[in-house]
Amino acid sequence: MNKKHLAIAVAAAFYGSQAVAVDLYNEGDTTFSVGGHVSVGLGGSEEGETEVKQVSPRINVSAAQDIGNGFVADAKGEWALNYLEGGEETFTTRLGYIGVTHKSYGRGVVGTQWSPYYDGAGIADLPIAFANDFLYDDQGPLGTARAERMISYRNTYSLNEAGTFSFGLGWQGTTTGETLTTNEIPAEYDDRFQIALNYSIMGFGLNYAYNTGDVKTATLDDTALSHMFSANYGTYGDGLYVAVVYAMNEYMNNGLEESIAIEGLLAYALPSSLNLSVNYESVEDDKNNDTIFSQMALQAEYNFTPSFVGFAGYQFDLGNDINVPEDDMWIFGMRYYL
Repeated sequence: MNKKHLAIAVAAAFYGSQAVAVDLYNEGDTTFSVGGHVSVGLGGSEEGETEVKQVSPRINVSAAQDIGNGFVADAKGEWALNYLEGGEETFTTRLGYIGVTHKSYGRGVVGTQWSPYYDGAGIADLPIAFANDFLYDDQGPLGTARAERMISYRNTYSLNEAGTFSFGLGWQGTTTGETLTTNEIPAEYDDRFQIALNYSIMGFGLNYAYNTGDVKTATLDDTALSHMFSANYGTYGDGLYVAVVYAMNEYMNNGLEESIAIEGLLAYALPSSLNLSVNYESVEDDKNNDTIFSQMALQAEYNFTPSFVGFAGYQFDLGNDINVPEDDMWIFGMRYYL
């Protein structure tokens, strides 16, 4: 691969958000770009009020430079935007890392980044309005999506006509001052490790990931771990796309001792740029055989231009066994990519 093209492609290949950016500087072996999106919608639910909502807006800056001998260095900073309320929380960190990539030796990254676990677990986390929840609930410090203070390594090997094989490794050190998100319970985490494997051929992908680390709270001192299996076919936004994620967890979902998390996505993009999808998600307390939540959403996205997308979705609450009131949700809005 041409080194300059490799430098430009680095940022697009290794994070979960859609890679739309504008080059502010592109000279020789160095690039600098700004990206992200502004997303707003009108939404409500059976239990809540109808209001204007922001839908995960963010802004980012990226730079890449050829540093010789086939290596390309890159850096990225990304911040969530709270432009409806502002104040001290107007900008909060989503990503911040430095990476080095070689087409033969692979890629290493240090900082807050999308994790190797998410490479396989996030394949259904794609629709704008409603997508994956269980990867984010109480799991930020465990690196199931964005992983803070992580060191990671990835590499891909071509098997010629037999497809490609990829793997990723991730490590996070001991941290204190964290909280279990749902209940804001103070927590401490020892070293955390993860490994992710992928095999791809003819549009099909198979994934496995293992994630583990010790977690301690006032009432818990145990090892959190997850075995994640997933499969997908196609490209989201280009014809047929199918993805299924199945995770067997211990102390990963809302502190449950044993849980099963499932996510499925079926989408079809028409030549007119209308993308229709249905997704399903549930988390089960496997030890007590209780449904923590289950939901299904019907969604549509339409690309008026490559940078301007309209979207709408209705999410059905399919019920639970923990006496939480059911709450169907809906939203429609627009997203403008910077």
